Amino acid sequence: MIFNNCKRDPWRYIVWVLAAFVIIPLATIFSSFLTPEKEIWEHLATTLLPELLTNTFILVTGVASFTVVLGVSLGWFTGACDFPGRRFFSWSLALPMALPAYVMAFIFLGLMDFSGPLQRLIRTVPGLENQMIEVRTAPFVIIVIGLTLYPYVYLLSRASFMNQGRAILEASRTLGMSPSRAFFKVALPISRPWIVSGLALVLMETLADFGAVSIFNYNTLTTAIYKSWFGFFSLKAAAQLSSLLVFFALALVMIEGLYRSRMRYFDTSRGGPVHSRLQLRSWKGVAVTTYCSMVLTIAFIVPLVQLIVWSLEVIQSGESVNYFNYILKTLILGAAAAALICFVSILLAYARRRDSSKINRFLCRIATIGYALPGTVLAVGIVIPVVWGDNFVQKTISFLFNVEPGPILQGTVVVMLGAYLVRFLAVGFGSIDSAMQNIKPSLDEAAAILGKRGRETLWEIHFPLLQKGLLTALVLTLVDVIKEMPITLMTRPFGWDTLAVKIYELTSEGEWMRAALPGLYLVIAGMIPVFILIRKMEK
Repeated sequence: MIFNNCKRDPWRYIVWVLAAFVIIPLATIFSSFLTPEKEIWEHLATTLLPELLTNTFILVTGVASFTVVLGVSLGWFTGACDFPGRRFFSWSLALPMALPAYVMAFIFLGLMDFSGPLQRLIRTVPGLENQMIEVRTAPFVIIVIGLTLYPYVYLLSRASFMNQGRAILEASRTLGMSPSRAFFKVALPISRPWIVSGLALVLMETLADFGAVSIFNYNTLTTAIYKSWFGFFSLKAAAQLSSLLVFFALALVMIEGLYRSRMRYFDTSRGGPVHSRLQLRSWKGVAVTTYCSMVLTIAFIVPLVQLIVWSLEVIQSGESVNYFNYILKTLILGAAAAALICFVSILLAYARRRDSSKINRFLCRIATIGYALPGTVLAVGIVIPVVWGDNFVQKTISFLFNVEPGPILQGTVVVMLGAYLVRFLAVGFGSIDSAMQNIKPSLDEAAAILGKRGRETLWEIHFPLLQKGLLTALVLTLVDVIKEMPITLMTRPFGWDTLAVKIYELTSEGEWMRAALPGLYLVIAGMIPVFILIRKMEK
């Protein structure tokens, strides 16, 4: 493009500033090792740290295995096979994405806990009167989180299997391979980069999870960060624990980027009917339909019905809280954060378009790496420099004017919005940058010939053409923000309780039924981006 030679283009500074905005929290976290909290670290090392690392490792490996098996199998059946109900399951199996993991967690505990209906039913069976199932264990945590995250692997693996077409499988069959052998030897290896990309998203979300593990009282690094901050009142200890999670997250980003670079798209239309599917009839079709029905029922239908039942019971009992203020504050924060993220995403995408050099692409990658960082880590990494800045300004004002000012940024909505920006910039940037790439470079060149400046080209030419990508980015970031728990919980100003915070407070007290109504509001909001995502992938 003609802009690549503009070495002094001021738009490149936007990329630098945003990259620095992400690097500052990371640098803050790693700098905490220079002043270690010895007493707290000795306490953690001798009591909790081995358990934290072990639990985190078990959780990550368990969720990874569970989601791969579930997501790849469902992606294969709906993407490459034909069976009764395939069209319905192809989109409905992605609906569990609308359920936050912490909502699924308290529903599961409400149903499966000792006083829940399922265990009461089991104890009515003769011989099982004293039977008790311990549900606050690693396997059940893995199942709960895996049921909400498998759609990441499912959607990407399904897209890969659909792109392969049937010609590749037919060629393997002519070589004497059985259908199962052809799947494991041909289709699965070809789809490996897609599967790994989806798996990387699953692992990032698992590392970042705070709500579900705290509801299960399952100690991981994320819960330890929260306890170090609000239990030991030590930001430094929280930062040092956060650095362990950052190492894991950055490693996942590197692996995901490696496999994403190996993705290739080929036109297989000349090689045979691309959309010809393997026909599953008789008992095979029934078995696959039953399998998909069981997954959808357990992962979405039962939790949704239970939320509705509990919500109606609470409303009828007259114990329901007026959630208008919670909904209002949730939407205000979500709308403000979504607008900010989309505005910055437009600037970043246009700056990348004007300068597609390697250094600019690398800085864009840095600027959008925040999605890989857990919310607890970002909260710690952003609050520490804010506290430093506030202390410096307060001392300066006190020295110059002999007054004692209060906190300036600390405990304000600005800090929350900054954390949301770092965490979810990748979500908005992905949709807007994809739409930006579809705009022909000739439009930029024509605008330059007519004397249009960069700002005029962006707002008069590009902005009207970005409406579809912008709408998708707004919806996705809005719902991601309103579901985010740890950032909101750790950085919110006094009185700014959202639905996610209310759910955490109620579930901390074991009030599963009363948490259903705010949970239902979040699930309804989360279904919107799922439908948008499915429609885009179908196209």
